[in-house]
Amino acid sequence: MTSTPLVECVPNFSEGRDAATIDALRSAIAGVTGVHLLDVQTDASHHRSVFTFVAPPEAALAAAFAAMRVATQRIDLTQHSGEHPRMGATDVVPFVPVAGVTMDECVALARRLGEQAAKELGIPVFLYARAAARAERVLLPDVRKGEFEGMRGRVLDPDYGPNRVHPTAGATAIGARPFLVAFNVYLDTTDVAIAKEIAKQIRTSSGGLPGVQASGFAVDGVAQVSMNLLDIDITSPATAYNRIRALAEKREVAIQKSEIVGLIPERAIISAAETALRLPNAAAHILEAKIREAAAPSSESDRPPAPTMDGWIDELAGGSPTPGGGSAAALAGTLAAALVAMVARLTVGRKAYAAVDAQARDILAEAERLRVDLRRLVDEDAQAYEGVSRAYKIAKNDPARAQAIDEALLAAARPPAEVVKHGRRILALAQSIEQIGNKNAVSDARVAGMLARTAIDGATENVNANLAGMSDQARAKHSGVG
Repeated sequence: MTSTPLVECVPNFSEGRDAATIDALRSAIAGVTGVHLLDVQTDASHHRSVFTFVAPPEAALAAAFAAMRVATQRIDLTQHSGEHPRMGATDVVPFVPVAGVTMDECVALARRLGEQAAKELGIPVFLYARAAARAERVLLPDVRKGEFEGMRGRVLDPDYGPNRVHPTAGATAIGARPFLVAFNVYLDTTDVAIAKEIAKQIRTSSGGLPGVQASGFAVDGVAQVSMNLLDIDITSPATAYNRIRALAEKREVAIQKSEIVGLIPERAIISAAETALRLPNAAAHILEAKIREAAAPSSESDRPPAPTMDGWIDELAGGSPTPGGGSAAALAGTLAAALVAMVARLTVGRKAYAAVDAQARDILAEAERLRVDLRRLVDEDAQAYEGVSRAYKIAKNDPARAQAIDEALLAAARPPAEVVKHGRRILALAQSIEQIGNKNAVSDARVAGMLARTAIDGATENVNANLAGMSDQARAKHSGVG
């Protein structure tokens, strides 16, 4: 690949059986100049197709809308039934930053697509994930409650479009998010109740694994645990698989197989190999990666997989300005959130703490959401500062240089500003769980509070440092960013 800005788009359509419609969707996406259609996966039982493509932002927007138009014309939800929850012919359209594109730019793409689809196709559009305009619409299952049939009789309040579902195409969720991995595990049983119970035990909302959405289905007569892994650096496919296997074995059930729906970052497969083989630093021994590195060591697309924690600490200690203090502050916040979650888990379900069980569960759920966000900000802070470095390399006689520097510094101030906001909330949660939580873990709650304060102080310092580098006019305009 070149240095062209790239966005990944993964639209999900409520059609997994009609080859002509799937081909029409494929043609609509692939027919847009600049689009590379990477993968198409269809599932007749779920009655759903998942397309994965990458493109420059404007081409991604055009391809997503072209496919939405085809889906609206060809898919009739009044005649549709399948295992997978759905509310629209085009059910969900997420944009994911890949290279040279920020999450904020993907949010802007989501909003533009939502406005266009509502206006030209007459479809109610709900913004979700990082594009959500309302806290209750961040999670897709919350947006999709009731599905198409349940929504038909209701007056809706979408972000764009009419307040009634489209009569045949329903409603659509459009958003921006980090990489997500759709991962399914098939159990060696026909008893779907077992899959549903295991799904309940592993999903975040029930106090299970962080960053996991899970449901149980019957697929081709086999019980399936279907998951969305929202952040594979927090809960990897290997971690999810091993937890499911342990829970299944307690019920004397084996695992038939697992599957990836769509695509998965290379580092997740490497991590799984390291876990299964007990082989630390497997990435350093991959032949093809070494060949790519030798052939194009400066290529954006050929960077080695994300480093281990030890590798990241080595990077932090190195001579490069990234990762730096902002990323370290975000990591402190991530660790604080993890400790709050740990103390909450040591509290929920314990008879001695039955009176505060509901409150502890709420703290756990919020801590896990914040942990996912703060872990993302560890990387986003470093990426944002790389933009500052590029801006300072613009020729000094270029009239666009000063504005480019101001814009890059403002962008670099936003991740630590988010860390400050999340850090304050984690501090409050740490203080709450210290008061009501398991008394054997009081010290852990206190350490969580200390780390949260460090995250707040460190991120505040980074916000101020970035604002200080801006021109007086720009600084006055954006002084409230922190």
